Amino acid sequence: MASMKDREKGFENKFAHDEELKFKAEARRNKLLGAWAAGEMGHADPEAYAKEVVMSDFEEAGDEDVFRKVRADFDAKGVAISDEDLRAKMNELLAVAVEQVQNN
Repeated sequence: MASMKDREKGFENKFAHDEELKFKAEARRNKLLGAWAAGEMGHADPEAYAKEVVMSDFEEAGDEDVFRKVRADFDAKGVAISDEDLRAKMNELLAVAVEQVQNN
């Protein structure tokens, strides 16, 4: 019985670890996305904008809240980037963020 409990605890620990890495990677992606988007918009304070993008992710589960924020800001500033290109950039930066989180 002890080995079953040990296996169960091991699975729980791995799940918790994986979820923590996922959270860190998504937060890092959002920061990278914010910095990139700030550059595209010519934002005066890219770091502050990147923090806004990170905070926007707490509105709801998933990536749609982040997408909507950046999309709305691009539209307000007249930045011509398609939804597909924005989503592709989000995916590209998620891969970069995962690599960075795994190497830390």
